[in-house]
Amino acid sequence: MSEAAEQLIGLRSMIISEPDMILEDRDIMHALIAANERSLGGNIVDLRGIAMERLEARLDRLEDTHRSVIAAAYENLAGTNQVHRAVLSMLEPGDFEEFLKNLGNEVAHILRVDCLKLVLESVQEGEDPAVKKLGEVLHVAPPGFVNDYLTMGRDKPVRPVTLRQTRPQFSVIYGAAAPNIHSEACLKLDFGEGRLPGLLVMGAEDPHQFRPSQGTDLLGFFAGVFERQMRRFLG
Repeated sequence: MSEAAEQLIGLRSMIISEPDMILEDRDIMHALIAANERSLGGNIVDLRGIAMERLEARLDRLEDTHRSVIAAAYENLAGTNQVHRAVLSMLEPGDFEEFLKNLGNEVAHILRVDCLKLVLESVQEGEDPAVKKLGEVLHVAPPGFVNDYLTMGRDKPVRPVTLRQTRPQFSVIYGAAAPNIHSEACLKLDFGEGRLPGLLVMGAEDPHQFRPSQGTDLLGFFAGVFERQMRRFLG
């Protein structure tokens, strides 16, 4: 018996003993189906082969959806853990100056943003020296600034959380860092009855880090905790 015949017998025995090895290999099955179609002739349509191709296409789509769902779940879990860590860090400072310092450093680092600003509206004109000592995180603006900033002067409703790409006029908040900021998350803050609103702005160099299509539940939760912490400092 020739060597080729012996190999063929060995391959045949292996396939008979472990047929699943062939059935689970997509490339081999495609080759077998193609060979079967060629043997049928050009005027015969193998409906089984067509059905299998459609089932395979459907399976591929299901697998892609499955991977997308798992990736989204991991991303949501990571985002939740990230916000929880930022909240715990934000609750640690005992005074307002330390709070602002922690906000611009540790909290910004946890949230992976390149710039974090707190905007407070004030009726006082001119720059207060006491405010300047509090660092670069705090930005004091005239009444009405928050709504104008969020709506860009347009007549449209103000949302609690706004995600968008930045524009050149945003330098009023970011200062020298403005050219490097390409997307932002704006969290409108309510400090209670009789107080002017505030705004927490998170700026990122990545233009796709904050997009209008993203969910805002976690940032809304973070804004709620931030408001309560600020009310404690404001008395």
